Amino acid sequence: MPSTAHILGVMQDLSDSPSAAGGEESQESRVRRGFWPKLRRSLGRIGFAREALAAYFCAIDPQTPARTKAILLAALAYFIAPVDLVPDIIAGLGFTDDAAVLFAAWRSVEPHIKESHRDRAKAALDDGQLSQDSVD
Repeated sequence: MPSTAHILGVMQDLSDSPSAAGGEESQESRVRRGFWPKLRRSLGRIGFAREALAAYFCAIDPQTPARTKAILLAALAYFIAPVDLVPDIIAGLGFTDDAAVLFAAWRSVEPHIKESHRDRAKAALDDGQLSQDSVD
């Protein structure tokens, strides 16, 4: 498993790259398009759904600083990527790399994840509103 420092370094590189600056909208579009199907498929197998949702709501919030958005979008893009370090189909281990990436991103931007993002995540899970149309 990669170290937290390595994960943060990769996310920093992604958020500083020209494609992130110029292509953030396309990365946001990819995350918006892929996040909900992946979350619905994975819901019973991940213990970080609420955090992933709060990170998503923070990333799409117009009030969130661009650097924070880029870091969260990179972590969420890793979550929805079809290929990752530990394949998601491996029972018990499949989402450990996704969780590590998300929590490293979370810790680096935590002051920007507002209570309103956490509340929206809780409401979406509690109400079963797991579709992009119902929460965006």
